[in-house]
Amino acid sequence: MAETYDLVVIGGGPGGYAAAFYGASAGLSVALVEKDTIGGTCLNRGCIPAKAFLETAAVNRHVLHSAEFGVNSTQNGVDFSVTQARKQKIVDGLVKGLTGLTKSKKVTYLLGVGSLGANKTVTVTAADGTTQQVQGKNIVLAAGSVPRTIPGFEVGGPIMTSDEVLMLSTLPARVAVIGGGAIGCEFASTFADLGSTVTILEGLPKILPGLDADLANVVVKSFKKKNIDIKTGVAVKGHTLNGSGGTVVSFGEGETLEVDAVVVSVGRRPSAELLGLQGTAVKLSERGFIEVDEYCTTAEPGVYAVGDIINTPQLAHVAYAEAILAVKRILGEPVAPVNYDRVPWAIYCHPEVAWAGHSEDSAKAAGYDVVVGKHQFRANSRAMIIGDTDGLVKVVAKKNADGTAGQVLGVQMVGPWVTEQLSGGYLAVNWEATVAEVAEFIQPHPSLSELFGETMLSMTGRSINA
Repeated sequence: MAETYDLVVIGGGPGGYAAAFYGASAGLSVALVEKDTIGGTCLNRGCIPAKAFLETAAVNRHVLHSAEFGVNSTQNGVDFSVTQARKQKIVDGLVKGLTGLTKSKKVTYLLGVGSLGANKTVTVTAADGTTQQVQGKNIVLAAGSVPRTIPGFEVGGPIMTSDEVLMLSTLPARVAVIGGGAIGCEFASTFADLGSTVTILEGLPKILPGLDADLANVVVKSFKKKNIDIKTGVAVKGHTLNGSGGTVVSFGEGETLEVDAVVVSVGRRPSAELLGLQGTAVKLSERGFIEVDEYCTTAEPGVYAVGDIINTPQLAHVAYAEAILAVKRILGEPVAPVNYDRVPWAIYCHPEVAWAGHSEDSAKAAGYDVVVGKHQFRANSRAMIIGDTDGLVKVVAKKNADGTAGQVLGVQMVGPWVTEQLSGGYLAVNWEATVAEVAEFIQPHPSLSELFGETMLSMTGRSINA
């Protein structure tokens, strides 16, 4: 007889371990099935290692400019093997922490590939081929996603996706990044700040498509200062190995580019192929996503899906929110669906980008008359102190009948540490606060967050520093 749990979770990434730990803390008996390492892509091959590399890039950037602060330093280049070791130490520490939580929360942790069959039975296949079965009164599917690839750029040698590039132990001198989205821009920024020559190849007319134009323009200008070559509106055709470990990339109208590494960053696809699902009513879309309703419920009663396996924003914190939503539904507690139009977004390139809610264009497209406020970081005292003044805060608000700024519809930021500053804007958008209400809040001085407060204050028709 298969052991029965209140909840069986397949996938140990952010969505999976969040569902397991949150469910266990609510008193459910939980089994968590993971085929590789707990933490999933985010911890092992995504968010965390990528940001560790970005921090090394930031340190290198600071060293290069230390003379501006009166600090004389010797810059001997980047020992990327140390960078890699530091990254791995961070990852290993976090993995150890999550493993410890499985024990402290009394979650049964099963290592192997989990596949769901009829009657909510999960077969766990270990690496040595042995199997065991567990049964769940409820199931959460959280199998995550894998990097997409493109024809002619199969992974191997100098061709890498985000998975392989995060395992580099040496720094490539010349890098081509195929794809100018969020992940591509993070890698481009990292390598440029570490001293590599970087070229972005993007098929669309601009990088960071969909981002508010004011924010995207700041990133483009900053990237050009780093000597990142941005080529947009170009199709990548293929590549030819050069015999010395690198390759020559063909793109556009007969153009070529010789590089030491190619980072293919064209998005991620859902990874449902190992989930089985025979004998269940769980349905997949044409694009491979598990179909769910607004409560993350599949067509199979008692089976939920969260994270990158469903067609929602591929963000770890969204997976957390979906996991909590699913568990609350299992518990029969009242819960509201995730409002995907208002989730926080963050891009960790330099300069950083963060936003919640509408951009100016999307608000207008949704039929709103808007009032917009913008302030530059170059006028912010803390930004001057830290020597990082590129960027702005932009607030989009509904226009009241009398022409004044009303409800906050969106907060858009680009500049120093804006990913850490967004929480105020996120709360304003999600609590449907008005500009006048938010302008009442006191911001510490000197601080980067003053710019958010100053922007709100100026939109009331009065201001101090603007």
